Amino acid sequence: MGQDQTKQQIEKGLRLYQCNKTDKALQVWAKVLEKTSDPGGKFRVLGCLITAHSEMGKYKEMLKYALAQIDTAREMEDPDYLTEGYLNLARSNEKLCDFQKTISYCKTCLNMQGTTVSLQLNGQVCLSMGNAFLGLSIFQKALESYEKALRYAHNNDDKMLECRVCCSLGNFYIQLKDYEKALFFPCKAAELVNDYGKGWSLKYRAMSQYHMAVAYRKLERLPDAMECCEESMKIALQHGDRPLQALCLLNFADIHRCRNDIEKAFPRYESSMCIMTEIGNRLGQASVYLGVGKGWLQQKEFDKALESLQRVQDLAEGVGNKLFSLKVHCLSERIYRSQKREDELREQVVKFLQCVEELELYCGMCGESIGEKNQQLQALPCSHIFHLKCLQSSGPRDCANAAARR
Repeated sequence: MGQDQTKQQIEKGLRLYQCNKTDKALQVWAKVLEKTSDPGGKFRVLGCLITAHSEMGKYKEMLKYALAQIDTAREMEDPDYLTEGYLNLARSNEKLCDFQKTISYCKTCLNMQGTTVSLQLNGQVCLSMGNAFLGLSIFQKALESYEKALRYAHNNDDKMLECRVCCSLGNFYIQLKDYEKALFFPCKAAELVNDYGKGWSLKYRAMSQYHMAVAYRKLERLPDAMECCEESMKIALQHGDRPLQALCLLNFADIHRCRNDIEKAFPRYESSMCIMTEIGNRLGQASVYLGVGKGWLQQKEFDKALESLQRVQDLAEGVGNKLFSLKVHCLSERIYRSQKREDELREQVVKFLQCVEELELYCGMCGESIGEKNQQLQALPCSHIFHLKCLQSSGPRDCANAAARR
């Protein structure tokens, strides 16, 4: 297959894919991959297959194509293609929750400076690295990476990247329980979609609506949460976006649990878990088990709650996410305290404090914990995080480390 014919077939596949004819698009691209002798065409069609399998939640297939793309880039000995290939490897591992590998591949990308493509892709690399650090509960490095990604987005006037970073920042502040910022950033993403996204994929709108829904739920604005989540789910179903469907089902379940409607919550948790397991999203599975555990706790089914929490802990340890471990120890402590099981209670208190110490989740000024309840936070340019009220009462500081020493 010649270069021109390869290009035509790739474009044909893209048109089919944009019309939601995914199976036909995949068939076209598979034929191109089989027949083309053009390395550039092969690299590009592998990129199309990587994107499609990512959006379908077929992350192992995504990784397979990313590895093939790297092999092609190496054959071509082109640093631009290598940079893009390593970014796709990083993303594949991020989706599979192999965060250490993600960070390693991202660093490889950033070390390949000077190429035309690397300068354009650095923002996306920083975003993927931020997501990986957040997956490992390394909050300061996650924030540093997101802020770098935002600078690249602003410098290159890349509104799509800015939209994606805003959604990730919404997730970041959800985890640290600054729900005002957790809502601000996806609302900003939604504004970008409205202002600039006429020709964008609808996934950007769906993504911003989902993150808004999570923030609204945390703020106990449940009708708003339900409305945004329904909008996101509608788009996810139209486009066969399995990962987003799983997240929306999880959020629907959490909304029902917040309304004390456990009978509606549990089937949605189960549906979400089926997809999370199918696609291999281990952090998603941990989130589902955490919600189920809270549901059993509301019903005072303590043994069932502890069983769910143990599954969260197993997944958290497998992925390396310390925040989930912290949540497990906190909820287990509540259960053992109510049952007056003193030995288990002491063990959970010790483990909880160890997690707090490892996560460094405390304000450098007042020494109080961060992420325990809904509080407004403020990050300094060094990416250290304070309580906003502490900064306002103490005046501006250069660095949290300096503050901690005072």
